[in-house]
Amino acid sequence: MVAIAGLGGLGSMVAVALVRTGVGRLIIADFDGVEEANLNRQHYFLDQVGKSKVEATIENLRRIDPEVVIESHLRRLDRQSIPLVFAEAHVIAECFDKADQKQMIVETVLSQMRQPIVSVSGLAGCGDSNAIRTRRVSKRFVLVGDCASDVEAGLPLTAGRVWIAAAHQANAIVELLVDEILQP
Repeated sequence: MVAIAGLGGLGSMVAVALVRTGVGRLIIADFDGVEEANLNRQHYFLDQVGKSKVEATIENLRRIDPEVVIESHLRRLDRQSIPLVFAEAHVIAECFDKADQKQMIVETVLSQMRQPIVSVSGLAGCGDSNAIRTRRVSKRFVLVGDCASDVEAGLPLTAGRVWIAAAHQANAIVELLVDEILQP
């Protein structure tokens, strides 16, 4: 079972990639709704504007695989709720937008939980696709991105780089799941 924290550009695409790869059980969590401004880089559709991202993600994933098992949480995650909401996950995908929230979930998972986490840092702009890389920082921490480009530096998020990072993230998650199966 894979947990996805945040269902924006990264999370919505990671969920799609994992379900298409055959991951049949997910825990998803987000507090936000689909906005028209999201459609340029997130896996939602115009008729889903106004729905919660949780509801829209479930709809989209069930169109790919009607049998997928999804535990959903329409809520904002914090240091206290993360260990409870994601307790049953085998791997956690950090898909938040803001740097402080990214740091909070990584620190929480690494200090309070046993699961590995796959996080993203640096995917803004439209630069070299090959600059987005996957790095195994430790046994339980994988980092995807170029670790340099930043939205706060005035660089926009673009669908291409967000989706490249999401594909890296999904691939790293599948590798961790396979490792867990092969080396319990």
